[in-house]
Amino acid sequence: MNRSADPASTPPSVAADPAGLATRVHRLLTGRARVLIGIAGAPGAGKSTFAQQLGLACGPDAVLVGMDGFHLAQVVLDGLGLTAIKGAPETFDAEGYLALLERLARPVAGSPVYAPEFRRAIEEPIAGAITVPPTARIVITEGNYLLLDDPPWDRVRTLLTETWFLNTGESLRIDQLVRRHMEFGRSPDAARQRAVQGSDGSNADVVLASRLRADLLLEPGWSG
Repeated sequence: MNRSADPASTPPSVAADPAGLATRVHRLLTGRARVLIGIAGAPGAGKSTFAQQLGLACGPDAVLVGMDGFHLAQVVLDGLGLTAIKGAPETFDAEGYLALLERLARPVAGSPVYAPEFRRAIEEPIAGAITVPPTARIVITEGNYLLLDDPPWDRVRTLLTETWFLNTGESLRIDQLVRRHMEFGRSPDAARQRAVQGSDGSNADVVLASRLRADLLLEPGWSG
Protein backbone atom coordinates (compact mmCIF):
# COMPACT_ATOMS: atom_id res chain seq x y z
CA MET A 1 0.00 0.00 0.00
CA ASN A 2 2.82 2.37 0.95
CA ARG A 3 0.84 5.42 2.02
CA SER A 4 2.32 8.85 1.45
CA ALA A 5 3.30 10.87 4.52
CA ASP A 6 0.33 13.24 4.45
CA PRO A 7 0.31 15.07 7.80
CA ALA A 8 -3.45 15.53 7.50
CA SER A 9 -4.02 11.80 7.10
CA THR A 10 -3.98 9.24 9.91
CA PRO A 11 -3.44 5.58 9.02
CA PRO A 12 -6.28 3.19 9.87
CA SER A 13 -6.12 1.74 13.40
CA VAL A 14 -6.60 -1.97 13.96
CA ALA A 15 -6.14 -4.31 16.89
CA ALA A 16 -2.63 -5.71 17.28
CA ASP A 17 -4.10 -9.19 16.90
CA PRO A 18 -1.61 -11.63 15.31
CA ALA A 19 -4.29 -14.08 14.16
CA GLY A 20 -6.42 -11.43 12.49
CA LEU A 21 -3.43 -9.78 10.87
CA ALA A 22 -2.15 -13.14 9.63
CA THR A 23 -5.36 -13.38 7.62
CA ARG A 24 -4.55 -9.99 6.10
CA VAL A 25 -1.04 -11.18 5.22
CA HIS A 26 -2.37 -14.26 3.47
CA ARG A 27 -4.76 -12.07 1.44
CA LEU A 28 -1.79 -9.94 0.38
CA LEU A 29 -0.13 -13.09 -1.00
CA THR A 30 -2.70 -13.29 -3.80
CA GLY A 31 -0.83 -12.88 -7.06
CA ARG A 32 2.55 -12.51 -5.32
CA ALA A 33 5.41 -14.97 -4.89
CA ARG A 34 6.34 -13.37 -1.55
CA VAL A 35 5.20 -10.56 0.73
CA LEU A 36 7.44 -8.47 3.00
CA ILE A 37 5.70 -7.07 6.08
CA GLY A 38 7.43 -4.40 8.15
CA ILE A 39 6.70 -3.81 11.83
CA ALA A 40 7.93 -0.39 12.98
CA GLY A 41 7.77 1.14 16.44
CA ALA A 42 9.74 3.01 19.07
CA PRO A 43 12.25 1.29 21.38
CA GLY A 44 10.42 -0.93 23.87
CA ALA A 45 7.16 -1.00 21.92
CA GLY A 46 7.25 -4.81 21.74
CA LYS A 47 8.07 -5.13 18.03
CA SER A 48 10.15 -8.31 18.34
CA THR A 49 7.54 -10.08 20.45
CA PHE A 50 4.69 -9.05 18.17
CA ALA A 51 6.63 -10.02 15.03
CA GLN A 52 7.33 -13.47 16.50
CA GLN A 53 3.64 -13.91 17.32
CA LEU A 54 2.64 -12.81 13.84
CA GLY A 55 5.12 -15.24 12.32
CA LEU A 56 3.67 -18.12 14.32
CA ALA A 57 0.14 -17.10 13.29
CA CYS A 58 1.18 -16.94 9.63
CA GLY A 59 2.51 -20.48 9.73
CA PRO A 60 5.61 -22.30 8.42
CA ASP A 61 5.90 -20.12 5.31
CA ALA A 62 6.91 -17.12 7.47
CA VAL A 63 10.47 -16.06 8.39
CA LEU A 64 11.44 -13.22 10.71
CA VAL A 65 14.40 -10.98 9.77
CA GLY A 66 15.08 -8.06 12.11
CA MET A 67 16.60 -4.70 11.18
CA ASP A 68 18.72 -4.89 14.33
CA GLY A 69 21.02 -7.42 12.67
CA PHE A 70 22.47 -4.39 10.88
CA HIS A 71 23.69 -2.69 14.06
CA LEU A 72 27.30 -1.64 13.54
CA ALA A 73 29.62 -3.76 15.69
CA GLN A 74 30.91 -2.17 18.89
CA VAL A 75 34.46 -1.92 17.54
CA VAL A 76 33.14 0.10 14.58
CA LEU A 77 31.03 2.35 16.81
CA ASP A 78 34.07 2.99 18.98
CA GLY A 79 36.18 3.87 15.95
CA LEU A 80 33.56 6.26 14.61
CA GLY A 81 32.92 7.88 17.98
CA LEU A 82 29.25 6.80 17.93
CA THR A 83 29.11 4.67 21.08
CA ALA A 84 27.18 7.31 23.06
CA ILE A 85 24.34 7.28 20.52
CA LYS A 86 24.20 3.53 19.88
CA GLY A 87 20.79 2.75 18.42
CA ALA A 88 20.46 6.01 16.47
CA PRO A 89 19.86 5.74 12.69
CA GLU A 90 23.52 6.45 11.86
CA THR A 91 24.68 3.50 13.98
CA PHE A 92 23.18 0.98 11.53
CA ASP A 93 24.35 -0.27 8.15
CA ALA A 94 21.25 1.06 6.39
CA GLU A 95 22.58 0.31 2.90
CA GLY A 96 23.29 -3.27 3.93
CA TYR A 97 19.73 -3.64 5.23
CA LEU A 98 18.34 -2.22 1.99
CA ALA A 99 20.46 -4.64 -0.05
CA LEU A 100 19.05 -7.53 1.98
CA LEU A 101 15.46 -6.34 1.46
CA GLU A 102 16.08 -6.06 -2.28
CA ARG A 103 17.24 -9.68 -2.36
CA LEU A 104 14.32 -10.82 -0.22
CA ALA A 105 11.83 -8.99 -2.44
CA ARG A 106 13.02 -11.01 -5.46
CA PRO A 107 13.44 -14.64 -4.38
CA VAL A 108 15.54 -16.81 -6.67
CA ALA A 109 14.66 -20.48 -6.98
CA GLY A 110 17.21 -22.68 -5.23
CA SER A 111 19.04 -19.75 -3.60
CA PRO A 112 18.55 -19.16 0.13
CA VAL A 113 19.39 -15.78 1.63
CA TYR A 114 21.37 -15.57 4.86
CA ALA A 115 20.65 -12.63 7.14
CA PRO A 116 22.34 -11.31 10.30
CA GLU A 117 20.79 -11.37 13.75
CA PHE A 118 21.35 -9.07 16.74
CA ARG A 119 22.10 -10.89 20.01
CA ARG A 120 21.16 -8.75 23.01
CA ALA A 121 23.10 -10.97 25.41
CA ILE A 122 26.35 -9.79 23.81
CA GLU A 123 25.06 -6.54 22.24
CA GLU A 124 26.52 -7.52 18.87
CA PRO A 125 25.23 -8.59 15.42
CA ILE A 126 25.96 -12.13 14.21
CA ALA A 127 26.38 -12.58 10.46
CA GLY A 128 24.49 -15.26 8.55
CA ALA A 129 22.42 -16.37 11.57
CA ILE A 130 19.04 -16.49 9.80
CA THR A 131 18.22 -18.59 6.75
CA VAL A 132 15.48 -17.40 4.42
CA PRO A 133 14.73 -20.28 2.02
CA PRO A 134 13.50 -19.38 -1.47
CA THR A 135 10.25 -21.18 -0.66
CA ALA A 136 9.38 -18.80 2.21
CA ARG A 137 6.40 -16.77 1.02
CA ILE A 138 6.19 -14.40 4.00
CA VAL A 139 9.07 -12.34 5.38
CA ILE A 140 8.44 -10.24 8.48
CA THR A 141 10.97 -7.56 9.34
CA GLU A 142 10.87 -5.29 12.37
CA GLY A 143 12.82 -2.27 13.53
CA ASN A 144 12.75 1.32 14.67
CA TYR A 145 13.46 3.08 11.40
CA LEU A 146 11.37 1.41 8.69
CA LEU A 147 9.28 4.55 8.18
CA LEU A 148 11.92 7.28 8.27
CA ASP A 149 11.77 9.80 5.44
CA ASP A 150 15.51 10.56 5.47
CA PRO A 151 17.87 8.94 2.93
CA PRO A 152 18.71 6.12 2.69
CA TRP A 153 15.99 4.93 5.10
CA ASP A 154 13.25 6.39 2.89
CA ARG A 155 13.82 3.51 0.45
CA VAL A 156 12.83 0.85 2.99
CA ARG A 157 9.07 1.38 2.58
CA THR A 158 9.32 1.02 -1.20
CA LEU A 159 10.61 -2.55 -0.76
CA LEU A 160 7.94 -3.67 1.71
CA THR A 161 4.46 -4.86 0.77
CA GLU A 162 3.04 -3.09 3.83
CA THR A 163 4.53 -1.40 6.87
CA TRP A 164 2.66 -1.32 10.19
CA PHE A 165 3.39 0.80 13.25
CA LEU A 166 3.03 -0.77 16.69
CA ASN A 167 1.42 2.15 18.54
CA THR A 168 2.14 1.10 22.13
CA GLY A 169 1.21 3.67 24.78
CA GLU A 170 4.16 5.65 26.12
CA SER A 171 3.84 4.57 29.75
CA LEU A 172 3.78 0.87 28.84
CA ARG A 173 6.53 1.28 26.25
CA ILE A 174 8.90 2.96 28.71
CA ASP A 175 8.15 0.40 31.43
CA GLN A 176 8.93 -2.41 29.00
CA LEU A 177 12.15 -0.72 27.95
CA VAL A 178 13.26 -0.20 31.55
CA ARG A 179 12.66 -3.90 32.29
CA ARG A 180 14.72 -4.89 29.26
CA HIS A 181 17.66 -2.75 30.33
CA MET A 182 17.47 -4.17 33.87
CA GLU A 183 17.45 -7.72 32.50
CA PHE A 184 20.79 -6.96 30.85
CA GLY A 185 22.45 -5.60 33.97
CA ARG A 186 21.52 -1.92 34.37
CA SER A 187 20.35 -0.59 37.72
CA PRO A 188 16.71 0.64 37.89
CA ASP A 189 17.86 4.27 37.88
CA ALA A 190 20.29 3.79 34.99
CA ALA A 191 17.70 1.83 33.02
CA ARG A 192 15.06 4.55 33.36
CA GLN A 193 17.55 7.31 32.60
CA ARG A 194 18.50 5.65 29.30
CA ALA A 195 14.89 4.88 28.42
CA VAL A 196 13.60 8.40 29.02
CA GLN A 197 16.47 10.88 28.81
CA GLY A 198 19.27 8.97 27.12
CA SER A 199 19.71 7.70 23.58
CA ASP A 200 16.54 5.60 23.68
CA GLY A 201 14.48 8.69 24.49
CA SER A 202 15.85 10.73 21.58
CA ASN A 203 15.57 7.78 19.20
CA ALA A 204 11.93 7.27 20.24
CA ASP A 205 11.13 10.88 19.29
CA VAL A 206 12.49 10.24 15.79
CA VAL A 207 10.52 7.01 15.40
CA LEU A 208 7.22 8.38 16.72
CA ALA A 209 7.43 11.27 14.26
CA SER A 210 7.43 8.74 11.39
CA ARG A 211 4.28 6.79 12.27
CA LEU A 212 1.90 8.62 9.90
CA ARG A 213 3.72 6.95 7.01
CA ALA A 214 2.48 3.52 8.12
CA ASP A 215 -0.18 1.56 6.29
CA LEU A 216 -1.73 0.56 9.63
CA LEU A 217 -1.48 1.64 13.26
CA LEU A 218 -1.54 -1.44 15.48
CA GLU A 219 -3.24 -0.63 18.77
CA PRO A 220 -2.68 -3.02 21.71
CA GLY A 221 -6.03 -3.56 23.38
CA TRP A 222 -7.87 -1.57 20.68
CA SER A 223 -11.50 -2.69 20.45
CA GLY A 224 -12.70 -0.85 17.35
